[in-house]
Amino acid sequence: MNIQEILNHNDRFARNTGCQITEVDAEHAVAEMTVTSDHLNGGNVCQGGALFTLADLAIAALMNFQGQLTFGISNSIMYVSSAHEGDVLRAEAVSISAHPKIPSVEVRVTNQDGRLICHVTGMGYRKNLSL
Repeated sequence: MNIQEILNHNDRFARNTGCQITEVDAEHAVAEMTVTSDHLNGGNVCQGGALFTLADLAIAALMNFQGQLTFGISNSIMYVSSAHEGDVLRAEAVSISAHPKIPSVEVRVTNQDGRLICHVTGMGYRKNLSL
């Protein structure tokens, strides 16, 4: 199995929220999710945790692409606009630093119209273990 198949299968939380990896290589990863009524908060917009889960899955795909187990150690999210039921969201993670032990990435989550929904930065820690 490649990293896309491994994470789409093994990350049960992301899978159960409707997130899936659609692209991954050494430089970028993409995860997608369609906002359903299950993602909505009390204000009737997509809950921030759902947006973070989508971005986090893209981060995990990129950081684990080489097959070395990497866990997130720091993340920051900035919400820019709301996502609504029916929106198709795309989280694209790009490598900022491919440090062998502490990689960092940034993610832009956009909707089907290309509107920025949130921006996420993440840092990971690579273990001496294979996936």
